[in-house]
Amino acid sequence: MLKTLGTIAIIVLIALPVAVLIAGQLNLLSGQRPANLGVRDGKLKPPRATAWNTVSSQAALHAHTEYHAIAPLAYQGDGKAAFAKLTSIVRAGNDAKVITAEPGYLYAEFQTKLLKFTDDVEFLLDEPAGVIHMRSASRLGRKDFGVNRARLESIRAKFNQ
Repeated sequence: MLKTLGTIAIIVLIALPVAVLIAGQLNLLSGQRPANLGVRDGKLKPPRATAWNTVSSQAALHAHTEYHAIAPLAYQGDGKAAFAKLTSIVRAGNDAKVITAEPGYLYAEFQTKLLKFTDDVEFLLDEPAGVIHMRSASRLGRKDFGVNRARLESIRAKFNQ
């Protein structure tokens, strides 16, 4: 009995984490790139109201919880210059890969180093409102433990410097 418990403990404490690490390194935890990203009728993709792995400055336009809501980036002056500044901040991120960079729209993937979890991050310039809307969502799982909000708040801090 004790030997069986020892074997189970070894599997749980050593083999399982190693298997997860290997899966991550093989990109098995990165998920598939969503086909429905981008701007539709002036809006970014809505958050899923039943999942807590997305934050969006346009959450109020859709079914959402308070968890999903985040303020857009506010700027003064030229919107195109503000968007160019934001684009350079995102491009400078070590874990970011810009997928689409268009005038007024930016889409980047952010990937964790160890397990290669991938999050999709979008930005949309709204010049009449003087803001840049933003959305960050995990591809896998229903919770993100605050990672997407922290990422956008970090970008906000760099943008406001």
